[in-house]
Amino acid sequence: MSKGFIPAAKPLIGKEEEQAVQAVLESGMVAQGPQVAAFEEEFAAQMTPGAHSVAVNSGTSALHVGQLAAGIKPGDEVIVPSFTFAATGNSVAITGATPVFADIEPDYFCMDPTHIEQQITERTRAIMPVHLYGHPANMDAIMELAKKHDLMVFEDAAQAHGASLHGKKVGTFGVFAAFSFYPTKNMTAGEGGMITSSDPNVVRMSQIIRNQGMEKRYANEVVGLNNRMTDINAAIGREQLKKVAAWTKTRQENAQFLTDNIEGVITPKVAEGAEHVYHQYTIRIEGDRDGFMAALKDEYQIGSGVYYPIPNHRLPSLAPYAPDLDLPVTEMVAKQCLSLPVHPSLDKEDLERIVTAVNALAKAGA
Repeated sequence: MSKGFIPAAKPLIGKEEEQAVQAVLESGMVAQGPQVAAFEEEFAAQMTPGAHSVAVNSGTSALHVGQLAAGIKPGDEVIVPSFTFAATGNSVAITGATPVFADIEPDYFCMDPTHIEQQITERTRAIMPVHLYGHPANMDAIMELAKKHDLMVFEDAAQAHGASLHGKKVGTFGVFAAFSFYPTKNMTAGEGGMITSSDPNVVRMSQIIRNQGMEKRYANEVVGLNNRMTDINAAIGREQLKKVAAWTKTRQENAQFLTDNIEGVITPKVAEGAEHVYHQYTIRIEGDRDGFMAALKDEYQIGSGVYYPIPNHRLPSLAPYAPDLDLPVTEMVAKQCLSLPVHPSLDKEDLERIVTAVNALAKAGA
């Protein structure tokens, strides 16, 4: 059995990406230019058919700019999950609007439509589900809620490149979606984000807002930001886009092997009609999760991750938006979740070691 350490995540950047970056550097066109335009077109065609893409400098910027482009203003409320990375709630707050936190359902870690409806008020303007860990949220129910209450839907698809529900790709349901290209995502651009939308006004406003509020140079139409993507990042992203489908298939195969062989913990479920792309393979441990994590590392040289140990509504930064809020399922899974390696770099020996370790620790009650 191999004794090498198995990391929880491993970015895959090859010679093709290096050569693409070198070509950009040699071209002298380093800021937003032809590579960005090509990346936008190719990403939309592959990931969000029928929508257009607007590249920005991070996934958080994609969430922020998208909401500004959709018309979110101070005084508005946007319903978001608490069990996610803080960028989701942060992006609402930074617009001056109020993030309102909803609970999740325990099987898929995405927002519970029943609790979403309980959080709707006369100030609610939008619902922003997160397709967490690569599993699509219950978009059928969420879109019905939005129609019933005349609300917009924004998708946080930062972890869900290529995921789908009933054959429809995430990023094509709402007014806009936001993707991330952070290094540990299923595909990377080094750093960066993408806004996708089929609404021409949202697309145009996103393009303007990311570029200091101007379409034509020095003719600033609105107060904007400098959230542009560089051609260096776009060149990396274009090469990654060619590889991500094969990587996703490997992630899914790795996840299936783990699910078929792991015992003694709660393995991730996949909803009917959903395609899970396994940004994370997240199990639930009903005993000592932190001790389990430490033993995986110390005894078996296996990395793992806890995403997210402190729910957003308990963070000092976002707690003021949610005084006395009780989200029991969120609180429960935040204490139980542990993400195991599932990335495409794993070989059969790695997968077998992960299974052996998890089963042994589960049986021992670690």
